[in-house]
Amino acid sequence: MTIKRIIQPGESYTFSKYFELPYITKDILTDFNCSYEKKVLELPIYLKEITYLDFLNRYLKRNISIFDSVSEIAVREMLISPILVEVCDQTESILYIEYTVNVSEQLKGTFDYYLVSQSSLLVIEAKQSDLKRGFSQLAVELLALDQWVDSPNSILYGAVTNGYDWKFGLLQRQEKHIIEDTKLYRVPEGLEELVRVLVGILSNTNH
Repeated sequence: MTIKRIIQPGESYTFSKYFELPYITKDILTDFNCSYEKKVLELPIYLKEITYLDFLNRYLKRNISIFDSVSEIAVREMLISPILVEVCDQTESILYIEYTVNVSEQLKGTFDYYLVSQSSLLVIEAKQSDLKRGFSQLAVELLALDQWVDSPNSILYGAVTNGYDWKFGLLQRQEKHIIEDTKLYRVPEGLEELVRVLVGILSNTNH
């Protein structure tokens, strides 16, 4: 079965526009000659002691109890950024916020968070809701990152989150194949597991 093109040649598309498209991820990626699947990912996991987990757990629980907002900016400041700051501090990674990328008329826009370590690259997209459409946007952002950076990484990682639920994905660059993880990581109850994955990705290690 042949699917008509979703991405119209000559039209301009920002990353956020892909979130608004009423199409499934697989069909959107087909226009970029990129394959797609969903499965449980075996993500890198950091297994050593993480000293700031207790602090971060108390901090996030306090934030959840005192703020009441549907604003994406509020969720980012109260729930997402605190986690990323601690993770970047541990892994000596650089954290870029609102990082602008312009590859082409179909691949341009802003990454909410872009984390760079010596061994890995990670893009994080924050959404109020609808992680499924959010993953479609994330997938396109990973395709843009693949063309934006000149690095030896064979895998590019990404995550989409509403502050409470986190969903990971990755791009296998040589195969041009995106995998969406079927597992969700929940904050605050699954905070430790989430942090160990984030540190594992940026450290490129399972130890």
